[in-house]
Amino acid sequence: MESSNGGASGSRIDAFDVCLDLLECPVTATVLRITAALATLATAAALTSVSAASAREDRPQYASVTGSARFTLPYVKDNDIRTFTFDAHAVPYSEPLPDVPTGLPTDARGTVKVSHYSAERDITYTEEGKVDCLVTSPHTATLTAVITKVSPGGPPDVGKRIGFSVYDGGSDAGHSKDRVGFSWNGVNLLPGKGAKSTPEAEVGTCMAPAPYAPVAKGGYTVHHADLLPPPAAAQPAR
Repeated sequence: MESSNGGASGSRIDAFDVCLDLLECPVTATVLRITAALATLATAAALTSVSAASAREDRPQYASVTGSARFTLPYVKDNDIRTFTFDAHAVPYSEPLPDVPTGLPTDARGTVKVSHYSAERDITYTEEGKVDCLVTSPHTATLTAVITKVSPGGPPDVGKRIGFSVYDGGSDAGHSKDRVGFSWNGVNLLPGKGAKSTPEAEVGTCMAPAPYAPVAKGGYTVHHADLLPPPAAAQPAR
């Protein structure tokens, strides 16, 4: 009985000893290989995720202002319909100047559209302009554009630079908290003593008043990005 029990026990121990060597245990070796492969894939995925996140952090972020909205003038009560549409995007250091060959961090491209329905005249005037400057801070922006097209009967603004400001109040239910401002209609004048008229001042790049006109319908999205330093090639040698 002892011999028989001992033999059986010895057989079980031998088998257990054999399977302790995982490379010689087919089932366990397969599981080990699968586990090792999964671990390798998980490590690769983690490294890829970290690499992608690092690439996103290293990639320059550019400002933009987009959207279309109807707004009202708080100091004018009329039935006119006024709308601004913006599609402006920062393109830093893309427009060389005679004394600044690198261009400026506020360089931008895109379009603006102005629409004004005059209830008194029963006509809609429109203008289109080419964006030349954009600067932002969180939720706010100023931009300028040079007018390239005016509808028949509109003001003689072709070639004139005009300025806009935008406040992005975020999304809300039922109405918009956004606001806009613009560089005409009494906010950019050159008053002088004894003058028979008060001319408008010329608008410089990215110049506009605070966004004083509340949006009534529609809205704008301001994507803020800090101004970037000059390209490495333009940095002075140390």
